[in-house]
Amino acid sequence: MEAFSDGVFTIASTLLVIELAVPPGSTHLWHAVVEQWPSYLGYLVSFVTIGALWLAHTGITEYLHHANLWLMRLNLILMLAVAFLPFPTKLLGEYIREGSTERVATTLYGLSLLMTSALLYLFWRYAVHRGLVRADADEADVQILTKRLKPGLVAYVVLIVLGLFVPVAAVIGYLAIALYYLVPLGTARRQFRNRRKQQ
Repeated sequence: MEAFSDGVFTIASTLLVIELAVPPGSTHLWHAVVEQWPSYLGYLVSFVTIGALWLAHTGITEYLHHANLWLMRLNLILMLAVAFLPFPTKLLGEYIREGSTERVATTLYGLSLLMTSALLYLFWRYAVHRGLVRADADEADVQILTKRLKPGLVAYVVLIVLGLFVPVAAVIGYLAIALYYLVPLGTARRQFRNRRKQQ
């Protein structure tokens, strides 16, 4: 399950790069490159988000003693959402400056991020509820991870609404959420690994 998931995370992050391009036949290359800034912004937000999801998913699997069939099914649904992220990222890069369509692109992007984050939280909560966590895992650590994995539902909803009026501000907000998850989840993973080595 972990190997399959790592493959999906890798492919999804790689596909983000494929969408970066400049219009063919551009006579002013530097200007054409700069004009693609929405694509760069979308790439940055999506890559950091996928990175945070990968760190969290890897941390979760290190806490697990085993996985049952339903957890693997939940994991497949989560990977479905992760693999979908390059599509709304592409729409964001293409339509964020196109009047009313930028609101649609930004909303779809925000909903995709919200869904992925919520599925990751559900994945972890199911593992804890079904007793799939390692017996040597400290209860305090489990509670901390649960708290850190709680999807920023309110923040995402607020940013989705904000995106209807100021799309670029909403996208920057999505980047802030990804960075918020990225740093503490990486720290939590290292702390758990260190404790396992000491044992």
